[in-house]
Amino acid sequence: MLKKSSVLVMCAGLLCQPVLASRLVENALVEQASQELTSAKALLLKTVNINSGTMNFAGVKEVGSIMRKEYDALGFKTEWVDGSEFNRAGHLVATYESPTHPTGQKLLLIGHLDTVFAKDDSFQQSKEIDETHIAGPGISDMKGGNVIMLAAIKTLKAKGMLERLNIKVVLTGDEESSGRPLSKSKKALIDAAIWADVALGFEDADGDIRTAVTARRGASTWQVTTTGNAAHSSQIFTDKVGDGAIFEIARILQEFRLQLADLPLLSFNPGVIAGGTRVTQSKGGDEVVAFGKTNVVAKDASVKGGLRAASQEQLEQAKAIMSQVVEQHLAQTDATFMFDEGYPPMKETKGNKSLLAQYSQVSVDLGYGPVTAVNPRNAGAADISFTAGHVKMAIDGLGLMGEGGHTKDEVADMSTFKQNIEKTAVLMYRLSNP
Repeated sequence: MLKKSSVLVMCAGLLCQPVLASRLVENALVEQASQELTSAKALLLKTVNINSGTMNFAGVKEVGSIMRKEYDALGFKTEWVDGSEFNRAGHLVATYESPTHPTGQKLLLIGHLDTVFAKDDSFQQSKEIDETHIAGPGISDMKGGNVIMLAAIKTLKAKGMLERLNIKVVLTGDEESSGRPLSKSKKALIDAAIWADVALGFEDADGDIRTAVTARRGASTWQVTTTGNAAHSSQIFTDKVGDGAIFEIARILQEFRLQLADLPLLSFNPGVIAGGTRVTQSKGGDEVVAFGKTNVVAKDASVKGGLRAASQEQLEQAKAIMSQVVEQHLAQTDATFMFDEGYPPMKETKGNKSLLAQYSQVSVDLGYGPVTAVNPRNAGAADISFTAGHVKMAIDGLGLMGEGGHTKDEVADMSTFKQNIEKTAVLMYRLSNP
């Protein structure tokens, strides 16, 4: 274990109080964080006002270039991971290796450069609403989090505490719409997680600064296609014609609902469906067009949906149930089931709960009150899920809080900006003293 600060402090009897030395450092970090606010806010607005929708590669790279210069100036070794192999802009990876503590705590800090707002979206510029609220595309999801982690690192460096840590920052360019295959698009993130001891994610979580994320449900997609015998509708349900593709897909969906609805924390949603004499769909199945007549038994049907599971075990259980349901057919019908790779679950662990307890204690010590775990149903999938199985402990939701994410009503609560810079800097300092 690393020792506490070696600063000499007052002693009472035979007992010295090294904790007081740490508090002096932490007070200095808080004061320094306040000095970082003006430049941090300027950087935040600069990046928010650059469109970096996932498929706007030029915009993602421009934001990445700005952040890269910031990390270069701090002495990090930076690398742009080209995304051409997975049809995305790419990722920024910034690494700091301590010259004095090469075996010290290894932290992975996670953010993303992209937003959900396309290049031609009408929501493009930030707007200050009042002293504590700023509207802007991606301001809380998650350009605010990117700036918070940078400001915390600057704070540590200014006070000579950065060299106590080894840090990798991974800012992905495809969090909102992951490139495929995931084995390539998430490689930089997973490699960093294998290297790290601790992962910190700077998403917004559920918009409440009193919470952080110790568990996230995974997010996967599935698709069912059914076939039947096209025939005059007067012959439906006969031995020769059978029940048709639409009744078969209706049976499957009803069984899915009955058998999956009661699994704790699991959610299952059919998002798009079509059936008839002829069904055509876009690549990926997100857009489906059907043609049919009321007097013709449906020949084809297709449904695509999403599934969120709380653990890998629950995900496998759900997949098994769905496969069994699909294998049981109505008369003269057939069906196929496909399950796509997606975001894995981030299972709550003892390590994650321990890290949250440390973060909560930081918040209490700074006068901001305790931090509790988000209900996993209130936290969507995020990049940290790809790292959770490789690190000793992980939490997410340390970024800029706000509301209206993924909509034109996205607004950041700037009162949380300063708080989370301070809390991150102090948490990272304490993690350097395991």
